[in-house]
Amino acid sequence: MSVSMTGSGEIATPVESSKSAMTWGPIFGGAAAAIGVTLILLLLGSGVGLTMVSPWSGQSSSLGTVGVTAAIWLVVVQWLSSGLGGYITGRLRTKWAAVHTDEVFFRDTAHGFISWALATIFVAGFLASSLTSLAGAGAQAVGSAATAAGTAAASSTASTADLPTAYFTDALLRPEQARAGATSDDTAATAEVSRILLNGAAAGQIPDDDKAYLATIVSARTGLSEADARTRVDTVLKRIDDAKVAAQKAADEARKAASTTALLGALSLLIGAFIAAAAAAFGGSQRDEEEDLIVTPRI
Repeated sequence: MSVSMTGSGEIATPVESSKSAMTWGPIFGGAAAAIGVTLILLLLGSGVGLTMVSPWSGQSSSLGTVGVTAAIWLVVVQWLSSGLGGYITGRLRTKWAAVHTDEVFFRDTAHGFISWALATIFVAGFLASSLTSLAGAGAQAVGSAATAAGTAAASSTASTADLPTAYFTDALLRPEQARAGATSDDTAATAEVSRILLNGAAAGQIPDDDKAYLATIVSARTGLSEADARTRVDTVLKRIDDAKVAAQKAADEARKAASTTALLGALSLLIGAFIAAAAAAFGGSQRDEEEDLIVTPRI
């Protein structure tokens, strides 16, 4: 605390309040209001969003439409809840006496921002907990499916773990007369074709000798000519390549959507913080306009 002396020799001491400039009651009240409005609007949006998805063909909105609608709704929820929470925070605080107008404005905006931050942290924790529960249930289901798949693979003639060795073993023991072997043992031929396709998927392409061998097996199993069998093999392999390209395209679109959602979410949070601070300042100014005057009798 600095002490100064006036020209008349008097000591001037600055006035400092013993109370904190932060009032937690209005902050918690505004945060609670924002949290309540957020949860209500999220549940309302979820209910409306469920009506956009239909199991009947041609009656459901596309995934892009659902994603854009959900993003817009989350932005609206953020802004509405931030505005209401900030306004309530500004209106609930008591009037600061003998405080400069600029300081009052700063305190109101700070109160609105802190209220918004508390509400955002709570809602983020709630959503994270919900997503964690959903992810845990999904992981349990995937684990059960993986266990079942592992049991089925263990009882089959060739497991996925033994695929590289099994494929090269097939290549070494591939008979000269493949047509006769494919005709006599359907199970072995099917397993060998599966290993060739899996190895081609892992390597990125199927060698020409494997394609010729596949055409021979297809010709033996279906009665097609060698040329027609080779055409069928090429058609199936092209379908496999198209499926890989479609999967890569879907993954890339999901990555772009996640990036856009993250950027939109960050921008929405920043605007929400500004709205909360501005609403708190507006509510505080309305609060200060109402003055209670105490009339004291003249002595």
